[in-house]
Amino acid sequence: MNPVSLFSGAILAVGLALPAVAQEAGTWTLGVGVAAVNPKHDNGALAGLDSSVSTSVRPTITGEYFIRDNLGIEVLGALPFKHSVSLNGAHAGTVKQLPPVVSLQYHFVNTSRFTPFVGLGVNFTTFFSESSDLGDLKLENSWGLAAHIGTDIAINDTSAVRIDARWADIDAEVRLDGAKIGTANIDPLVYGVSYVLKF
Repeated sequence: MNPVSLFSGAILAVGLALPAVAQEAGTWTLGVGVAAVNPKHDNGALAGLDSSVSTSVRPTITGEYFIRDNLGIEVLGALPFKHSVSLNGAHAGTVKQLPPVVSLQYHFVNTSRFTPFVGLGVNFTTFFSESSDLGDLKLENSWGLAAHIGTDIAINDTSAVRIDARWADIDAEVRLDGAKIGTANIDPLVYGVSYVLKF
């Protein structure tokens, strides 16, 4: 057995041996980590050309308040993500965006260190600092649903490592020199890892 498999197996064995602690009503958590926003492959047509939006990685922060045992409201924030926009494979511009998300989340407490959770919420994405050699590029803000799934791996009673994935419905109207040239269907998967502190 290779060292990576042996190490992974040891972590899993320790995790399964220790019980998770329920998230009680009134509890707060704070998470600091990093996430990769990975737009879907086909981002729609702009000015009759196939568009694609690049992946971006940035630090993130989350806060969650438990309104009932194991049921919390989470807010996600991040430093601005920066994406390249290509048309028919050729670089066409760049854009920054902030995608705060508010979710209602349920945490499944069990007899291991692993506490999986699911969430559903609302995403608001604001675009800014657009730049393009083609002209004055502008992406309109977007509202949409967001889904969240992941697991917390307990370090002790008050801290955990979180591995998670999100999906967000992001459709932004795109204008060039004031004229609408289409809608960018970004709809990314967002992969994250973070350190979560309970207090």
